[in-house]
Amino acid sequence: MTTPAWFDSHCHIQDAYRPEDRTPGEVLDEAAAAGVRGVVCVGTDAGSSRQALELAAGRREGDGAVGVWATVGLHPHEASTGLGDVEALLRASLPGRRDAVVAVGECGLDYHYDHSPRPAQREVFAAQIALAAELGLALVVHTREAWPDTVAMLAEAALERVVLHCFTGGPDEARACLDLGAYLSFSGIVSFAGAQEVRDAAALCPLDRLLVETDAPFLAPVPYRGRSNRPAWVAEVGAAVAAAKAVEPESVAAASMLAARRVFGIS
Repeated sequence: MTTPAWFDSHCHIQDAYRPEDRTPGEVLDEAAAAGVRGVVCVGTDAGSSRQALELAAGRREGDGAVGVWATVGLHPHEASTGLGDVEALLRASLPGRRDAVVAVGECGLDYHYDHSPRPAQREVFAAQIALAAELGLALVVHTREAWPDTVAMLAEAALERVVLHCFTGGPDEARACLDLGAYLSFSGIVSFAGAQEVRDAAALCPLDRLLVETDAPFLAPVPYRGRSNRPAWVAEVGAAVAAAKAVEPESVAAASMLAARRVFGIS
């Protein structure tokens, strides 16, 4: 049987995030062997965004290799540091790396940890929404315990290409985001025993607006929960989504691959 081809829509394989003594090349080779054909390496500040760009510049898809694309953004945890360095990096990178840079983010609101004051989070999120609109890039959104403000800000912006990364809401939040035209990206949480609401959200999400991700090195799916996550395990996430939707994993693999390429503008 042919191994389905998967696309990990959100991972962190930069040096700052890898807890094991493995190079990004080794991580990607393992992913390729597991059927992964593409990953989006996500920046959370200027340093990690720069490393994501470097990885994307050095890794193209084809001949069984995993293609790598990058995002540039400032996580809400870091909002109080200001957007200046990240915005400068993004603007400087686009002229020569338009094929590698596919999104602004991850950005958004995190009212669970509140590592940055909420007014600063909203200001920086709004600025990154505006950057995505100006530059014609997708927007990768992190939201935690901040659904009303997140949905309101996205509704006001009316962007065409938005990804709700590591979707942790239930059916109500899913419908609100889908009504905005957003895509929902499901992580290993969808496989956790206590995450029935997330599975219910996956069940109602149309396949053409559904992505799968690892968020590596975080949130390893069952049966690897508790370990450092890796892109090679995105198939386990896809299998859990398929079970929630009562479809075959191959259907989720094919549809999420197309959806990822569409929302990130990857030809």
